[in-house]
Amino acid sequence: MSTIAPSVLRQASRLAAAAPLRSARVLSRATTAAAVKTASASRSYVTETKRNNADVQAEHAIKLDHREMEKQGLAISAQNGSSQHVSPMADVLSNATVMDEGQRPIYLDMQATTPIDPRVLDAMMPYFTNVYGNPHSRTHAYGWETDKAVEEARKHIADLIGADPKEIIFTSGATESNNMSIKGVARFFGRSGKKKHIITSQTEHKCVLDSCRHLQDEGFEVTYLPVKSSGLIDMAELEAAIRPDTAIVSIMAVNNEIGVIQPLEEIGKLCRSKKIFFHTDAAQAVGKIPVDVNAMNIDLMSISSHKIYGPKGIGACYVRRRPRVRLDPIISGGGQERGLRSGTLAPPLVVGFGEACRIAKEEMPYDSKRIKHLSDRLLNGLLSMEHTSQNGDANHFYPGCVNVSFAYVEGESLLMALKDIALSSGSACTSASLEPSYVLRALGNSDESAHSSIRFGIGRFTTEQEIDYVLKAVTERVGFLRELSPLWELVQEGIDLNTIQWSQH
Repeated sequence: MSTIAPSVLRQASRLAAAAPLRSARVLSRATTAAAVKTASASRSYVTETKRNNADVQAEHAIKLDHREMEKQGLAISAQNGSSQHVSPMADVLSNATVMDEGQRPIYLDMQATTPIDPRVLDAMMPYFTNVYGNPHSRTHAYGWETDKAVEEARKHIADLIGADPKEIIFTSGATESNNMSIKGVARFFGRSGKKKHIITSQTEHKCVLDSCRHLQDEGFEVTYLPVKSSGLIDMAELEAAIRPDTAIVSIMAVNNEIGVIQPLEEIGKLCRSKKIFFHTDAAQAVGKIPVDVNAMNIDLMSISSHKIYGPKGIGACYVRRRPRVRLDPIISGGGQERGLRSGTLAPPLVVGFGEACRIAKEEMPYDSKRIKHLSDRLLNGLLSMEHTSQNGDANHFYPGCVNVSFAYVEGESLLMALKDIALSSGSACTSASLEPSYVLRALGNSDESAHSSIRFGIGRFTTEQEIDYVLKAVTERVGFLRELSPLWELVQEGIDLNTIQWSQH
């Protein structure tokens, strides 16, 4: 008994010690379960933006800026009257990046991409889950139902541009469509050696210019037409550039940086009279302005889904059947899409693209009127500031694309000061470069003017309140940045900067 008693006591004490741990574990599990239940109940499809996460880089930049200013021994007086070492730009950054919890910047970069329309997403959802057949499978119902949806989408796209559904070739986007059109026609007709000349303009999208440069390496000749200061091409210069061996003319419909609308009908008429194929990059035009491929004599046209509130990763190329346009495919394989673009189509994306085109056709009059109203409100407010100017033709531009130069302000610093607004200083494809916009340079703008330009993109979901906020923010911050500029001080004193002889150090 004496040997049993201590062991029983030891076991009892162990159980007593373990009880609180067990209860703590049970409690923690219950708490976790409750937390998960609460989280799932409050779960939403859009996550909140965490302010601290978004501001890490800016805060780091501000600290570095402070240190740099301290090294240089510069000081300005703070708002509370105390003198401290601080950079004015750091304060601008600090104020610009502090936003309310859960708030995201106002989106005004509609030329880069557009948010997906909820109606488009609703149309797409079944094709991600239940309706998953390959549209090229001809032997069973799964393939038939997706094929039917694809053909319906094809018809919506064709109706938007006045084409036949058979003339719509699905691609991955406007970049592929541009490559396919220009390289395809040039290579097909250049094979005989009789058609080795291409005409385009200096303000085209990068993918058009790069396609032309690749063809130059293959032995083709390319004429890059200059544009007038308004951004429009000169029809007389285009006619003079046409040669007997010209295969194709490629001029974009609406410029992605300055929104200028080219005279497509006149260009199409000229090309048809000379029996030359006319291609247009209409990524920024389709669904926003009326486009009719027959009235405008367009032979090839590039279209993008994500510019008209559809999904990314899908686009189309219009290829005329009568008179027939012949081109070499750049993707070979199973022979889908009339043998011009092999590869299995993505039904969810195709359906979303078709629905976006259907909505665009239906709502174009309303959207155009509303965007024009917001554009006028924004443009009038911006141009009321001194030393601001609009880039591009004021009478022939798409109102949803407003490009303005703010003299004596660096565009990149203004973008940094406007962190609560999503804007761009040029094309999203080239915005990583600090070089001035080649489009603005082609208009004859100086490097300084090109560097001080900001593009404002207005779309279907932009509100009047957002435009008013943007106007107020831009006015305040442009004024602040100009006050920091020594050039602005000279201009205010009435000194012409062109008369100053700058010395080199």
